[in-house]
Amino acid sequence: MKRTIIITGGAGFIGSHVVRLFVNKYPDYHIINVDKLTYAGNLANLKDVEDKPNYTFVKADICDFDTIYALMQREHVDGIIHLAAESHVDRSIKDPFTFARTNVMGTLSMLQAAKLYWESLPERYEGKRFYHISTDEVYGALEMTHPEGIEPPFTTKASSGNHLAYGEAFFTEDLKYQPHSPYSAAKASSDHFVRAYHDTYGLPTVVTNCSNNYGPYQFPEKLIPLFINNIRNRKPLPVYGKGENVRDWLYVEDHARAIDLIFHEGAVNETYNIGGFNEWKNIDIIRVLIRTVDRLLGRPEGADMDLITFVTDRAGHDLRYAIDSSKLQRELGWEPTLQFEEGIEKTVRWYLDNQAWLDNVTSGDYQNYYEQMYKNR
Repeated sequence: MKRTIIITGGAGFIGSHVVRLFVNKYPDYHIINVDKLTYAGNLANLKDVEDKPNYTFVKADICDFDTIYALMQREHVDGIIHLAAESHVDRSIKDPFTFARTNVMGTLSMLQAAKLYWESLPERYEGKRFYHISTDEVYGALEMTHPEGIEPPFTTKASSGNHLAYGEAFFTEDLKYQPHSPYSAAKASSDHFVRAYHDTYGLPTVVTNCSNNYGPYQFPEKLIPLFINNIRNRKPLPVYGKGENVRDWLYVEDHARAIDLIFHEGAVNETYNIGGFNEWKNIDIIRVLIRTVDRLLGRPEGADMDLITFVTDRAGHDLRYAIDSSKLQRELGWEPTLQFEEGIEKTVRWYLDNQAWLDNVTSGDYQNYYEQMYKNR
């Protein structure tokens, strides 16, 4: 094999798309998927590649340094794409210790294993790369500002063309960190450790901060798959506050393409923001979901608007996120391929066509099935 790459969290939502892309695109790479298989890790996400000769699954906890270090030595790993993380803000508010352990100490474990193994080689860091995937939430929140008295959304110019925005400011790579939740604080800390390992030891690192992802195989505690399922089953749609919070959305396969590009061509010790220049208020996305699900199920379009239920806002709920990914577009030529309307149509169709996957995940049966399957291999 030309390269051996560990992808952590490869059974999760974004990770499974990255694993699939690398396994299929690079048959001469050995791709090792390291995942603890917590509630959000589902090997059914990778059923189409599980028997490929260049794919290996290893059930392991990234916090288990000895196991990770031994794996790197045994498999002669020369690249790490680190996605494994606890990521749900609501869960972080209830259980911050788990987020600190996985996101901070788990990242530190991966960094130290890479450092020690690569330093033991004659070529040391030559040809090696530690790629850490982070979030736009480390930057805090942006204001809903508007130029010349024009109420948002207004049309603004981005490197990818005109788009609707809810403010004039965007997250850029040089902004200082201002995390507001235990989740974003843990990710910010992990980012700092990655950069410190470059500055202190010379570890060849790169960091990316990405906006909200959507698409197939997302665990149904997140807004889009949760609400698609609830609309289908005519269950309430709980909306925080008034639904005015704004997020930048990116189709997950576009994120996977960006990861591929940055892993291979990004500069060492650089940070790249990955976003869709695609801002939507939560309430507007929910209305799009309702109309799309209703139409695809043959219901009168918008018939389920009465499912919207406004609930008490989440503690520390950031008002607006908006990524400026012009550096990535300018330096490496990446840009998103899907408009949101096309991406959301594909996403809704996938969940409606894969009800068995959704039922399996919401019931928890997937955990027992794949646990036994890999024990018996």
